[in-house]
Amino acid sequence: MKTRQTRGSNGETSVDKPDIRVLEILQEDGRITLAELADKVGLSPTATGERLRRLSRDGIILGFGARLDPQKLGLGLLVFVEVSLEKTTPEDFERFAKAVRQRPEILECHMVAGGFDYLVKARISDMAAYRHFLGDVLVSLPGVRETRTYAVIDEVKTGAALPIRGLGHDH
Repeated sequence: MKTRQTRGSNGETSVDKPDIRVLEILQEDGRITLAELADKVGLSPTATGERLRRLSRDGIILGFGARLDPQKLGLGLLVFVEVSLEKTTPEDFERFAKAVRQRPEILECHMVAGGFDYLVKARISDMAAYRHFLGDVLVSLPGVRETRTYAVIDEVKTGAALPIRGLGHDH
């Protein structure tokens, strides 16, 4: 079955039902063999391989990696930090973003709308390490005016797969 890929007005690449099935399976098990994946999707290995190459080329599949246990690696404290900047010019945003990208303990950083500018997700060993991270790293990032921290007590749901079921359209 040949699939025609198109781009919507928002730049999204359309995917069909077999693409969605491939993506669902890969989100569950990124180490599945091509033969097993093809069998589960109901396509030949050649057709499945072509889909994988196209989904990667189109930037839908961004990459593959291992999920690690932060507790076993001594990174047991997860924090979310609201960050407000002194000024909010494009240059200030870019300086802050560039500095954040250099910090390995910052797992995610999102510019948000609302009462502050960024939401930072960071992983460190413990509260003593967090005090160091706050004093020596966060508040010294370019343009930071104020921070508000939320320490995570329990990680209820992590590493969630994207909710892609129902997105596919047959062409």
